[in-house]
Amino acid sequence: MSKTDTPRPYKQVLDRLRGAGLRPTRQRLALAKMLLEGPDRHVTAEILHAEAQAASIRVSLATVYNTLHQFTAAGLLREIVVDSQRSYFDTNTSDHHHFFFEGSNRLDDIPGDQVVVASMPPPPAGAKVKRVDIVIRLEE
Repeated sequence: MSKTDTPRPYKQVLDRLRGAGLRPTRQRLALAKMLLEGPDRHVTAEILHAEAQAASIRVSLATVYNTLHQFTAAGLLREIVVDSQRSYFDTNTSDHHHFFFEGSNRLDDIPGDQVVVASMPPPPAGAKVKRVDIVIRLEE
């Protein structure tokens, strides 16, 4: 394999950050690699911060929060607010809903076509529905 055939380790996340209009700082690249490579998942800022620390990535919790919100605003993540104290960030940005297991604080995906909203009120004048997010809370 020649040097030109070797993929750069951050190329995929670098392209995604640039495609979303975000400057690829060292911390953004490291967090994007943790979030966007691999299977879809739901994380809190605290979970991601602990994972970064375990991987010897020096980043503050405030920077993790800011980065998660920047990624969400850029369309790379979806924020799922489960209560006033807790938000999860979902790497699956497709149309879908969630089960929230209150005992273990776990979120599981529900495919979008498995939930049917029979009726909705019309949005206020000048507004349009962007997306419907349903979180079904479960007792364990």
